[in-house]
Amino acid sequence: MLKKRIIPCLDIKNGRTVKGVNFIDIKDAGNPVELAKQYVLQGADELVFLDITATLENRKTLVELVETIAKEINIPFTVGGGISSVEDALQLIKAGADKVSINSSAVKNPKLIIDLKERFGSQFVVVAIDTKNVNGTQKVFTKGGTFETDLETLKWAKKVEALGAGEILLTSMNSDGTKNGFDIEITKTISKSVNIPVIASGGAGSIEDFEEVFEKTEVSAGLAASIFHFGEIPIPILKRELKQKNIPIR
Repeated sequence: MLKKRIIPCLDIKNGRTVKGVNFIDIKDAGNPVELAKQYVLQGADELVFLDITATLENRKTLVELVETIAKEINIPFTVGGGISSVEDALQLIKAGADKVSINSSAVKNPKLIIDLKERFGSQFVVVAIDTKNVNGTQKVFTKGGTFETDLETLKWAKKVEALGAGEILLTSMNSDGTKNGFDIEITKTISKSVNIPVIASGGAGSIEDFEEVFEKTEVSAGLAASIFHFGEIPIPILKRELKQKNIPIR
């Protein structure tokens, strides 16, 4: 059985790490460079950097900040926000990204997934899916969670796998920032329906939440933000507790 990964997420706005609830009520959470260095020391398996307003503001990811963080860390580094072409991705690789995460641009132009896979390999391509329960149907949202698409989450997840995505970052908007636990239902559905790794995101508030998502779904990683940023659950303690519960952790 593959060992599970613990991944902190840096949501970036105006060069600062921020965190919201259900994609709104955004609050400052600190200096991204300092947080990144701290997560490496704590034993994080990977780091995700999402420039959350890049698409909304119709601009590219903050390349200089990515470069600064990449110089300070030695763990796999995924970067997302405003990536709409192979050239954008290349710029981020040169800045130090190991993988890129695309969301709105993949929905708008699914061929981008193919283009990135052909240029860099599928292991480089992470498709982020922001999903929300709308009248009993899980729908895909884009533009930082502000735009509801016509896509059903399960169909889209299967499509991105077929197009060549190497990983899915699945965020439940209903759970995001609530600290009430991951959305087990949709996470279970997606993780058992695709053959690529799925990262569970949205709602982590306790060690038990990670335990539940790893035991009840087939995800390969659990991602969280505020509980790590504000020191509520240090990564070494989380990993130790999960190992004691016989969950295979890196």
